[in-house]
Amino acid sequence: MRLFSQLRWFFFREWRRYLGAVLLLIIIAILQLLPPKVVGVIVDGITRQQMSTSQLFIWTGAMLATAVVVYLLRYVWRVLLFGASYQLAVELRQDFYRQLSRQYPEFYLRHRTGDLMARATNDVDRVVFAAGEGVLTLVDSLVMGIVVLVVMSTQISWQLTLLALLPMPVMALVIKRYGDKLHQRFKLAQAAFSSLNDQTQESLTSIRLIKAFGLEDHQSAQFAGIARETGQKNLRVARVDARFDPTIYIAVGMSNLLAVGGGSWLVWHGDMTLGQLTSFVMYLGLMIWPMLALAWMFNIVERGSAAWSRIQSLLAERPTVVDGEKILPDRRGELRVAIETFSYPGAQQASLTGIDLNLAPGQMLGLCGPTGSGKSTLLSLIQRHYDVTDGDIRYHGIPLSQLQLESWRGRLAVVSQTPFLFSDSVASNIALGRPNASQSDIEQAARLANVHDDILRLPQGYETEVGERGVMLSGGQKQRISIARALLLDAEILILDDALSAVDGRTEHEILYNLRQWGEGRTIIISAHRLSALIEASEILVMQRGGIMQRGNHEQLAAQPGWYQEMHRYQQLEAALNDDETEVAHG
Repeated sequence: MRLFSQLRWFFFREWRRYLGAVLLLIIIAILQLLPPKVVGVIVDGITRQQMSTSQLFIWTGAMLATAVVVYLLRYVWRVLLFGASYQLAVELRQDFYRQLSRQYPEFYLRHRTGDLMARATNDVDRVVFAAGEGVLTLVDSLVMGIVVLVVMSTQISWQLTLLALLPMPVMALVIKRYGDKLHQRFKLAQAAFSSLNDQTQESLTSIRLIKAFGLEDHQSAQFAGIARETGQKNLRVARVDARFDPTIYIAVGMSNLLAVGGGSWLVWHGDMTLGQLTSFVMYLGLMIWPMLALAWMFNIVERGSAAWSRIQSLLAERPTVVDGEKILPDRRGELRVAIETFSYPGAQQASLTGIDLNLAPGQMLGLCGPTGSGKSTLLSLIQRHYDVTDGDIRYHGIPLSQLQLESWRGRLAVVSQTPFLFSDSVASNIALGRPNASQSDIEQAARLANVHDDILRLPQGYETEVGERGVMLSGGQKQRISIARALLLDAEILILDDALSAVDGRTEHEILYNLRQWGEGRTIIISAHRLSALIEASEILVMQRGGIMQRGNHEQLAAQPGWYQEMHRYQQLEAALNDDETEVAHG
């Protein structure tokens, strides 16, 4: 029953719908009392030979009319009640999605995709089911049960009513105990379902890798193990669930036994007519539904309560990066980075130390260094995926922590190491940040990214569907479409995080040339392993072990002994060997 208290904000807001449903339920409950009363009148009339054929038809017609009215009222009542609960589903999923969109990488390190999907779908469905079907059964069982009890005790015999209800308190205690067990077991079953969802999602997204390594049987066995464990936990839920109905039927059977035994004794002594006993037994039959409904309500509400706790635990998590209040001026400004140290949450070792740089509009910054040197971490801090723990990053002299995230992110265009394309057309993927962009603007961005000709060779050109995650495109095409997407934003700061790794040297040269033309007055930050991408940079930072080991332009660093010089010579030699192989192949 905790769930009803937790959802009271929604019930109060939608009180008109719920009040209308409750009033209709009361009317339905009263109407359902008529048939047993009419049957009692008919039985007494026939046994005493005081009822004519016309009267019998009139009473029978009254019961049929009552059934039709009850049917229509139940329809309206369900529309009111379930319309409200479906609105709750919409709002919960909107809140859930909004919460996911506000979170940062640290959040997604702790929560897996499959688990988040399970909470957004299965858990929300359980809560909504409880808010609709749970309220339905609670109100219906209480209204019907109370009305029937009042009629049985006031119109027939309160002594017989009390006798027939003796098994009910025992049944209520047993059902309460079952509900507590169900809550715990269902919570474990939902967690197991999340793990199953995780495994399914990972298997489907990595199916090419699984096939390439011949891991189909291994993955199938692993999936079967998780599915088996999920099935076992759901079976434990079903075992508790299966105890509800037998308990109720035993209680109902005992009540009927006491009612028939006690009623027969009253009829025998002339304290009750046979028609009254018939009506009483029919009224007691009407009590079966309230008792079954009450048990069913406990069942679905406990499931909904367990699901609600899983949803709320996620919605209660506050973003690790707090939004600021200041808004940036309209003009372009200088980016100033001064980081003493930065460590990821929970990490013992610093990921960055002693980072100091200034970037004026129109300048290009190059970042290079061995894998794990801190390049992507620095770019994440500039994008404010994390807050700097010791030091700060400023734009227009304002610390990023004081800026509104929307204001700051609106100045950035980012192409990450692993480009992501949606299952949509090429044009829609390029226009992701500017959905209202014209076709000419989209094509111009594609030309700057040197992917326009590739797109025209696709079956439907810019309207070609790229498939899930851009499955029908090559790695280089996906990178260039992602670059076009970023260029279309026309942002002040462009960040390319190793975004040219999948293109050949000639294509890279053409893209960089286009970027120089496009980037006049804009700030560009390029992180790359291939040093040819950094030749035109105003300044290059060579990073190692989270710090800056060397800095300067390309000519200066190529002349200095160190990592940059060694890597530059190695890549020149590699390029020369590739050219020789190409000449031999064409010779």
